[in-house]
Amino acid sequence: MLRCYIAPQHFLFSPVATMLYQIYETQRSLMEPFADLAQFSAKAYANPLSVFGQNPFAQRISAAFDLMHRLGKDYEKPEFGIRTIDADGVDIAIHERIEINKPFCELRRFKRFSDDPATLTRLKDQPAVLIVAPLSGHYATLLRDTVKTMLKDHKVYITDWKNARLVPLSDGEFHLDDYVNYVQEFIRHLQGIYGNCHLVSVCQPTVPVLAAVSLMASRGELTPLSMTMMGGPIDARKSPTAVNNLAMTKPHSWFEKNVIYRVPSNFPGAGRRVYPGFLQYAGFVAMNPSNHARSHYDYFKDLIKGDGASTEAHRKFYDEYNAVLDMDANYYLQTIKVVFQDFSLVNGTWDVRNPQGVPERVRPQDIKTTALFSVEGELDDISGSGQTEAVHAICSGVVDSEQRHLLVPGAGHYGIFSGRRWREVVYPEVKRFILEHQPKADAVAPAKPAQATATKPAAPRKVAAKKPEPVAKVAAASSEGKLAATPVAASSEVPTQKATAPSKAKAPAKTARSASVKGAAKKGAAAKTPRVK
Repeated sequence: MLRCYIAPQHFLFSPVATMLYQIYETQRSLMEPFADLAQFSAKAYANPLSVFGQNPFAQRISAAFDLMHRLGKDYEKPEFGIRTIDADGVDIAIHERIEINKPFCELRRFKRFSDDPATLTRLKDQPAVLIVAPLSGHYATLLRDTVKTMLKDHKVYITDWKNARLVPLSDGEFHLDDYVNYVQEFIRHLQGIYGNCHLVSVCQPTVPVLAAVSLMASRGELTPLSMTMMGGPIDARKSPTAVNNLAMTKPHSWFEKNVIYRVPSNFPGAGRRVYPGFLQYAGFVAMNPSNHARSHYDYFKDLIKGDGASTEAHRKFYDEYNAVLDMDANYYLQTIKVVFQDFSLVNGTWDVRNPQGVPERVRPQDIKTTALFSVEGELDDISGSGQTEAVHAICSGVVDSEQRHLLVPGAGHYGIFSGRRWREVVYPEVKRFILEHQPKADAVAPAKPAQATATKPAAPRKVAAKKPEPVAKVAAASSEGKLAATPVAASSEVPTQKATAPSKAKAPAKTARSASVKGAAKKGAAAKTPRVK
């Protein structure tokens, strides 16, 4: 996901800084009717009852028009579309709603309902989790699989970042500092409901989330019970990838000159300086052009063969992959400087302005009562090996027994939060870690967290993840069941009594910091998926 920050295509767009976005929008508007015509033609030739369908080459012609339509159409923001989940054989209804609406972000809640008394009792005491989605090109719906899986055992909230071109200039600018302040506000919101919460950050937000919790700890505020950080550039100097290298070698002024443009007049955010989504998409494709070309050609062949499962898998993947958003220029440029050039977090030189405009130094070593869990993929080509694990070195105030690291063999960047490896290998460990640090439901929350003692913990043992279940079994367990015919009786999202933050359920000796998963999950899926990293 960090590909949005830097990508080879940026070399192509240095001139016409104020006109490029408008030129792109004009071209897109001109192509739109042709894309619609291609869609109509594809359906006409695919219909055996139509005159066009009588053509002996109708299936091939229909497939060609279908591919033309998908290559030329405009992709809007997808929906999460999580209506129900299956938890232990019981169908649970999901109601998605906006809890907090900020100028650049919405805090979404996935409220669970059930008419089964036993299920309600079980769900009420489950942990509350805030998933901080990346603001790095794609929408938060990229974490749909993450949300759906976690809903079985947690009360789930997620940050849904807005497309900057839809935010009027009257709402002001958006900086990385604002991102940090948003996260703190959302944490306090969940703490006000449940007493405390757990954090899960995926990719880019690992840096601002760590900053948010560090600042809260420095002020003596109640901090989250645990932080799970997955595939993020905490220290981008470690095992730098091609994505990191460009950000490190180009001066800050180069990015401002070559990738920042103003939103055209036909959008609510007209005049706002942004890093456009269409440039980011070009960067995504430029990283693996042959893979994308092969994927589209396979889609064309599957249409001819009538392989509905494979074609539907392709559509779902690219409906998500092709939907991109604009990022405010100030946020993007500050991220490049802080994370990839100055390495301000790990160097201890990062000052974040609070909502009152007062700069505060980010001090991760002040975190005492929040447990840390880092997750990395062995084959991650976005955040290299060791970049996320670096969080343990700078959070020196957290005792070793409250820290854990997980390396997932055979997993790429997306594999640690979506797909089979996420469900079979990563999620069981994340679930266990959160549960170990979830206090008893009948505890009472104090005003401030107690400071952790400085005693040296016993040497923890290493942990190996459970052997992954067969693919067919997992697929069946994670599928959405039909909603029961009986009316919904009650909500499972009743706040529990506020819980004591310091009295975490101490994990036994198996909370090993250096835990590494043994053995990758077996390959295989019923339908082919696009071969794109």
